[in-house]
Amino acid sequence: MTDLAAQDLRLRLGERQVLDGVTFTLRPGELVLLAGRNGAGKSTLLRLLIGAANADAGQVRLHDRPLADWPAPARARALAFVPQDAENAFEFTGRELVTMGRHPHRRRGAPLQPDDLAAVDRALAAVDAGAFADRRVTTLSGGELRRVAVARALATEAPLLLLDEPTSNLDLEHALRLTALLRDLAAAGRGVLVASHDLNLIAPCCTRVVLLHEGRVFADAPPEAALADANLAAVFGVRSRAAAGFFPRDFRL
Repeated sequence: MTDLAAQDLRLRLGERQVLDGVTFTLRPGELVLLAGRNGAGKSTLLRLLIGAANADAGQVRLHDRPLADWPAPARARALAFVPQDAENAFEFTGRELVTMGRHPHRRRGAPLQPDDLAAVDRALAAVDAGAFADRRVTTLSGGELRRVAVARALATEAPLLLLDEPTSNLDLEHALRLTALLRDLAAAGRGVLVASHDLNLIAPCCTRVVLLHEGRVFADAPPEAALADANLAAVFGVRSRAAAGFFPRDFRL
């Protein structure tokens, strides 16, 4: 079983202490929402968790071993990441980009094997991207690009999946489909961490919600506890109440 742990992570950028002792663990079978204000450090934290940046202090541990000690291919097989910016200026097709998710499983220059092709097909089908998979990514809409980016991460078949605003640019149907997919992946045993502002969409499906505020973990609890009225007031500066009119709607597939 593979888990991912942030242990007392601290990071200063210029004059700002972005992360100030962040500690939490992502375990197999969990769908965890990472939420907070703009600039709270969510994207920065995700970059530390995948080893794309280094903290000033603290440690990231993958399966109870320092992340820095993992060889790059092994780390890439264990951790898949969907960045917030899914744009790509090169003339790859969607399928070619998704196929790159199989690189950690292949020797450099080795031909694609049947299991690689099957994993790519499964990933494209999971995000309903088959219809435009063979188009150049420069011709795709923002939402189509997001679906290709998610499919690329899925193609790695990594046990841990981290996503930064994965529903941005998605239409309502595909945002709901992606949320259901992430829930199903967690139910099947993967650990899934989603940074998102869409609390109404993501939180009801989550195991836990981690709220980042002023560089620290303000709350780490089941959704109903983490998103209690007092926490929303402290972290976001808003009041919450049950719906009293036409909105919000309870959309379902």
